[in-house]
Amino acid sequence: MLTFKALGALLSYPGEELVAALPEIRDVLREEHVLKIDMMVGVEALIDRLGAIDLLELQEIYVGLFDRSRSLSLHLYEHVWGDARERGQAMVRLQTLYKLHNVSHTESELPDYLPLFCEFLSLIPEKAARAFLSDAAPVIDVLRERLAKRQSPYAGAAAALVSLATKVNPAVIEQLSKGAVLDDDSFEALDRAWEEEPVRFGLGEAAPTCGSPGTTPLQPLS
Repeated sequence: MLTFKALGALLSYPGEELVAALPEIRDVLREEHVLKIDMMVGVEALIDRLGAIDLLELQEIYVGLFDRSRSLSLHLYEHVWGDARERGQAMVRLQTLYKLHNVSHTESELPDYLPLFCEFLSLIPEKAARAFLSDAAPVIDVLRERLAKRQSPYAGAAAALVSLATKVNPAVIEQLSKGAVLDDDSFEALDRAWEEEPVRFGLGEAAPTCGSPGTTPLQPLS
């Protein structure tokens, strides 16, 4: 389902290619028509915003949000394990899964980077994609909430992704909200985060139940 890839593109670092592709992204989302009206309104607001701002300013906004704020990191496992050893092990499993489905990425992209994960979802059967997304949805929903507090239009893309999940576990969302990465970017908060027990959650919990006839069953990532 190309909607996954389109939403991932909107959450990626904005360059000239992304800006040029905005009309195509909008067309894909409208043609597949899988997002509900309220979700589409939020995504279209983001598309309009990305197309209206000077590219350099847009890039500065993006870096300020996602690269300089640990609580808004687009690396999913950052919110799960921080720098714990389990994160590296989980990323190796995730990278192996990508290779099985011919998803390639550069050395500068970690496997748990959300736009890359969205590209992976777009290449597998929809039922399996929604199940995998359900495992990541609590992290993405926490990101959505934090972006919304900053009145960032990127919250629209995050909300749209969460809406495509098969289910979202509210208990995990609450745990993540209080867990390893706090919604506070002060040095004191970062120091506390290093010392706290990381949230025990990982992508792939729904994997054993997903898949479709004729496809290789997706293996759990945790």
